[in-house]
Amino acid sequence: MTLKDKLLAQRIYLLLGALFITSLVVSNLIFKKFFYWYPLDIEIFGAKLFEISVGILPYPVTFLITDLISEIYGKKRANQVVVAGIFASFFSMLIVYVANAVPATEWSPVNNALYTEVFGSTVIAVLASMMAYLFAQFVDIHIYHFWKALTKGKHLWLRNNFSTFLSQFIDTATVLLLLCSFGEIEWSQFAGLLISGFVFKVMVAATDTPFLYLGVYFFRKRFKLAVNEEIDLL
Repeated sequence: MTLKDKLLAQRIYLLLGALFITSLVVSNLIFKKFFYWYPLDIEIFGAKLFEISVGILPYPVTFLITDLISEIYGKKRANQVVVAGIFASFFSMLIVYVANAVPATEWSPVNNALYTEVFGSTVIAVLASMMAYLFAQFVDIHIYHFWKALTKGKHLWLRNNFSTFLSQFIDTATVLLLLCSFGEIEWSQFAGLLISGFVFKVMVAATDTPFLYLGVYFFRKRFKLAVNEEIDLL
């Protein structure tokens, strides 16, 4: 690979990392709003089946990006993005905490009470999300590379979906357990939100497979990569 190609691959890697971190941080900031993602009024275990937090919307993007980075740049680079996401999330939590502690002026469009209502529990949410996220992402990367090695780089759809399905279930279950334990969500809603969130993530994971194939095709064609070949940025 030429120096020009390596520089381009480095820039794309940084862009993917930026998209990953943005999706992760935003999901932690907007989680308090819930919506119906399908127009059917079905209840399961006391909760609406299709009622989920908007924080879930950008979260599947993180798993798509780590799968793409794992496929093209390797396990080490995928783990580096995950660690960077952790630092970014804790830093954003610190900023939110400081902003909440600073008193608002009398003319401020957003007063202290409103700001605290929206962002006051963000610290707990980020802590819960980070513990779930850290575990789930490393599980996702590990399983992805297990299947990649087993299939010798073939059957991309298999490792993409198998790794994401399990890691998304772990993530959803862990964050809901922590949020219920901290009193952010009632325990009566746990089972329903778990099933609804997991069903949504599974559907998104299944639909993002063509995008992963498209991304892998672009990289292999642009950088002339063979099946199972990875880009070494060093």
